[in-house]
Amino acid sequence: MLEFLALCLPIFAVVFVGLGAARADKVSAAAVDVIGLFAFNVALPAMLFLLMAQQPLAESFQADFFLGYLGACLLLFGGVTLIAKAGARERQRAAALGAAATMGNVGYLAPPLLLPILGPRVAGPVAMAIIAEVAVIIALGSVLMTRGTVPGAGLATAWIGLKGLARNPVILTVIAGALFAATSLPIPPLLDRFLLFLGGAAGPTALFALGGTLGRLSVRRDLVLISGAATAMKLVAYPALMYVTLGWLMGLDRVW
Repeated sequence: MLEFLALCLPIFAVVFVGLGAARADKVSAAAVDVIGLFAFNVALPAMLFLLMAQQPLAESFQADFFLGYLGACLLLFGGVTLIAKAGARERQRAAALGAAATMGNVGYLAPPLLLPILGPRVAGPVAMAIIAEVAVIIALGSVLMTRGTVPGAGLATAWIGLKGLARNPVILTVIAGALFAATSLPIPPLLDRFLLFLGGAAGPTALFALGGTLGRLSVRRDLVLISGAATAMKLVAYPALMYVTLGWLMGLDRVW
């Protein structure tokens, strides 16, 4: 337990540093946005490409894991959306709550938390979890959140989302890393050092930006119950559902 806390506390301390810096106006909102964009569009892709390219392709991808993970995602998303809709919430807000409950911040939090515990083997699960949440849940939530507001807005949003996915640097680098791994070629030492150096910035910058974003937010009193329920679904129901689906029902290896 102490070892786990020793691993986690510095990671979440960076989040609180970002939060404190934003609250104290030491970093502007624009700066936080730029740091977040650098983390997700530059540093994280470098790290994921390196992790994927270093692993044999058969060890990085497992169809059962992806289908189970995505199935649990969709089950929770649909359940929360339907419950919110039944609670007299309009469809757009219900879909927003469903997406909020189902997005696990895998890209920001999984690498710094899991790499020290599991090592490079974490590349495949993290990559597929990111693809499931970014390529499916965000896209589906965006369509449902805009559908019905303006005629044709849902289809337009879906098309924009598909074009965005085709240019998403995280997804592209996961695919590129998998293709490179399929060649069984070693990564040139110079490229390896470059990616290691650049990818090493992913964790600190992403966590700092996460804290900075939290520092700019405020929750109205009338939304405390709703946001608390969505948070409970994200932090309790979502991991429990994943554990039951992937572990008990599918019996996947503990690493996965």
